[in-house]
Amino acid sequence: MTARVFDDRTCALGEGPLWHPEREQLFWFDILGKQLLTRDENGPSSWSFDEYVSAAGWIDHDTLLIATQSGLSRFDIATGDKSRVAALEQDNAITRSNDGRADPWGGFWIGTMGINAEEHAGSIYRYYKGELRKIIRGITISNSIAFAPDRSVAYYTDTPSRQIMQVSLSATDGWPIGAPTLCIDLNDGGFNPDGSVVDSEGCIWNAQWGAGRVARYTAAGALIAAYDLPATQATCPAFGGDDLRTLFVTTAAQDINGDPDGRTFQISTDTHGQKEHRVIL
Repeated sequence: MTARVFDDRTCALGEGPLWHPEREQLFWFDILGKQLLTRDENGPSSWSFDEYVSAAGWIDHDTLLIATQSGLSRFDIATGDKSRVAALEQDNAITRSNDGRADPWGGFWIGTMGINAEEHAGSIYRYYKGELRKIIRGITISNSIAFAPDRSVAYYTDTPSRQIMQVSLSATDGWPIGAPTLCIDLNDGGFNPDGSVVDSEGCIWNAQWGAGRVARYTAAGALIAAYDLPATQATCPAFGGDDLRTLFVTTAAQDINGDPDGRTFQISTDTHGQKEHRVIL
């Protein structure tokens, strides 16, 4: 499976790819560029923000929930209008949002981190039915937020730990129950886990920063395969396309001058992804 360029715009820190299932359209972010990007049959387009933006979920055909440096906001795709849904560490000048994804109950998980990756400055939150609750504390670089197709567990990582964790979820409302446990340990290989997505078979696809690859693991943590990218700093994968068999991968040009770092790639796979869950406000 060969990676091809999906979009040739260079992102300083590409992140948060989201395949909108009703629009059949990919959205993603350049965090450091403070931009939301997309591409459809009419070509590329983008929106600029006055603060960092990093992740999104879809509310309906025309509306996204966007995580910014200071909060969660409704975003009208047609007009670019924004309205605040919840504040997110808005009084903390050293943090910003990072990885995030909607869960099967319609909640939205969002991680924060220090703007300069200050140690243990970040957390992971869940927004659900009007409540924003801190669920994981002391995170340095929040990543890999994803969910098993049977709704049993959520995944996440603190990238410097080189460990992807899992936490059990309440079948009733999706809130975490019990203590997190280790799912995948990447310390032996020296890989840095960035964003992840889970396919329809329950396998975890992890973008690995600095390694130029996306790796697929079983839910038990066994490596199945790894797929090379032309860019060194892979940041986050997402399944999309007509049959959810296309893996889109964002990358980063941060601190690298080489091409094609920072571009967004696509890989045709033999695996179906999961449809991204709708955010219910």
